[in-house]
Amino acid sequence: MYLFMYLPIFVLAFYSFNTSPYSAGWQGFTLKWYQQLLQDSRILTALQNSLVVAVCAVIISAVLGTLMAVGLGRYRFPGKTIYRGISYLPMIVPDIAIAVATLVFLATFAIPLSLWTIVAAHIVFCLAYVGIVVTARLAKLDPHLEEAALDLGATPLQAFVKVLLPQLMPGIVAGCLLAFVLSLDDFLISSFTSGSGINTLPMEIFSRIRTGVKPDINALSVILIIISGCVAFLAEYIRDRGEKENS
Repeated sequence: MYLFMYLPIFVLAFYSFNTSPYSAGWQGFTLKWYQQLLQDSRILTALQNSLVVAVCAVIISAVLGTLMAVGLGRYRFPGKTIYRGISYLPMIVPDIAIAVATLVFLATFAIPLSLWTIVAAHIVFCLAYVGIVVTARLAKLDPHLEEAALDLGATPLQAFVKVLLPQLMPGIVAGCLLAFVLSLDDFLISSFTSGSGINTLPMEIFSRIRTGVKPDINALSVILIIISGCVAFLAEYIRDRGEKENS
């Protein structure tokens, strides 16, 4: 099963070093396709847009997702169960539904499409992923530590910043890394909410493979797979290490 799943990735990586501009046959080893990527202004611009979107969406989602997780985990209020279900709904709803709903919402309020509408759309699903990772971390913490801090004279804000937040930091970082990868790889939502002339990296890749997959796209795909894998591994490592330190 694993061979079936990952064999196409190995084939893609193999042909990214092929001298031939076509994948029909092997003609020799080369690194020119990787060098060519560094000189491609469209790829670099699309990469810059993707990084801006991912970083902005993750930063905002980290703040809102942490506050949401703490509010749902530590406080009681009317409609809490309903709000919890709605908060994590973007993880269940298909991307196409989120993309269409966001586009309809923007059109209803006559909001012009731009790079920042992509950021707003990405916050919707990044918030859910950050929130659920932080919630899982919060559920394993001892709530008596905050109570002890309050008993010793700390204000609720001081107890949150100096006691709770440092313990939540591994979950926050892991959630942010996961959200960053998801935002960087997103195509469907970005394509529906982007303005004219605004391309993210997945959108640029899709526009090029319409005429066939070239070795430079293979090379770019390999780089993205390696980066995504490293970030996902780092997120899991930080989360696992935080759980071991807490136990």
